[in-house]
Amino acid sequence: MLLPLVALQRLLHREMQAVFLLITRHPQVSIFLFSILFFPGVLLHELSHYLMAKLVGVRTQGFSIIPHILPDGRLQMGYVETEATDLVRDSLIGLAPLIAGSLSVAYTGIDLLHLNKLWEIWQSGQVALFFQGLLALPEIKDFYIQFYLTFAISSTMMPSDSDRHSWIPLGLWSAALLALAIFAGAGTWMLTHVAPALNNFLASVSILFGLSNAVHISLLIPFFLLRRLLVYVMKVDVA
Repeated sequence: MLLPLVALQRLLHREMQAVFLLITRHPQVSIFLFSILFFPGVLLHELSHYLMAKLVGVRTQGFSIIPHILPDGRLQMGYVETEATDLVRDSLIGLAPLIAGSLSVAYTGIDLLHLNKLWEIWQSGQVALFFQGLLALPEIKDFYIQFYLTFAISSTMMPSDSDRHSWIPLGLWSAALLALAIFAGAGTWMLTHVAPALNNFLASVSILFGLSNAVHISLLIPFFLLRRLLVYVMKVDVA
């Protein structure tokens, strides 16, 4: 579910940036609108980096939530600079936005909007009931605010490339320790005591990313159509 979500995010962001640029005809204004739209998510993302660094005793050297264009042309929405540290603490700092974002999306999407029930109805094949529930969502109190926050936070909760640079070596170490534990005879105990909890965790993660995918798809379609309409009317497109 992780890779499809990242792909959806990038595609939706590209369509949104194109729509903003076509409407405003001004790159700086379109960047400003795009940044304002995702500000709650960016704030949570960078703040989670900062707080996790403080929690694990790593000094921070810089903090910003002001967007700017990188030399390679990419838009950097914000950043937190930390001092060099060990693999475990570095990985925790990099993972912090995903943890904070997942908790926020889970609370908003599941506890407030009850999107998990819609997802379960869709998976069960009850298409008519699914669309009935979908049409009833705007009746929930503060639906549009909650939907917006779910979108903004889930769109910015994924760790960046720099956040993930220590994950591979840590993953290799974890895999080696797991293999050693199994070789030492802990396999049966792990199947009995660890596997059920792990299965429940993975199921929850699957639902969470499924909900996030659904939110992004629901916005990708109208932005995709809006861009094509603007291109048709204005007779111009953006790369």
